Amino acid sequence: METGLRVLLLTLAGLTLGGCASVRGWLDRDTPPAEQAEPTDEELARAEQTEAEEGAPRVIDPEVERRKIKVPKIDTENVELGGFFGALSIEDFGTNPVYGITGAYHITEDFFALGEVGRSKAGRTSFETLGGNIQLLTDDERQLTYYNVGLGYNFLPGEVFLGRGRAMTSALYVTMGVGNTEFAGDDHVTVNLGAGYRVLPTDWLALHVGLQAHLFNSDLLGSDKMTSNLQAHMGVTVFF
Repeated sequence: METGLRVLLLTLAGLTLGGCASVRGWLDRDTPPAEQAEPTDEELARAEQTEAEEGAPRVIDPEVERRKIKVPKIDTENVELGGFFGALSIEDFGTNPVYGITGAYHITEDFFALGEVGRSKAGRTSFETLGGNIQLLTDDERQLTYYNVGLGYNFLPGEVFLGRGRAMTSALYVTMGVGNTEFAGDDHVTVNLGAGYRVLPTDWLALHVGLQAHLFNSDLLGSDKMTSNLQAHMGVTVFF
């Protein structure tokens, strides 16, 4: 009898424990989950920033090698002095060497004042050559010396390039002036018209190529006429 009572008590205890577990599971299933804490403003801002960074296009940083640019240095001085050598065609007396000195003062970037002194020696005329020992002029009278002052204008400034790595400042210019020419024992009022091309290899040195016309009246051969004496020359000047 005690054995049967003991079995009955154990059976009741097992049923009781199983029912408690079922009831607990049923209660847990119906109980709502704990509410989650709301995110802070800092967390919201961080989340928005992360979304913006992920959605924004990626900036590409180009790897471009920068060129080294050499800025030309132009001398700030305005005085230019130098010399020239070339050929002068003296009307009726042939073409002969000419040389001289030149100076300029650059008033602005476009305009400059200039002065020149040149010398040449006239040859023999065709009349003297055909006439044998006939001489119209003595050796001293054949010396031609001219002085002139004028104004120049740089009408086409620019650059001249030597290969890819070197550029030199340059300019085309025109000149006009008046002066005096000593020739054949007389002085002649002279008008000078010219054009030239200037190149600066450095900031203080300039190379010139130019043409000039020296116009003056002469009655040396019996009639008074306007003579046109053309000159071509090359020169070198220095800025001070």
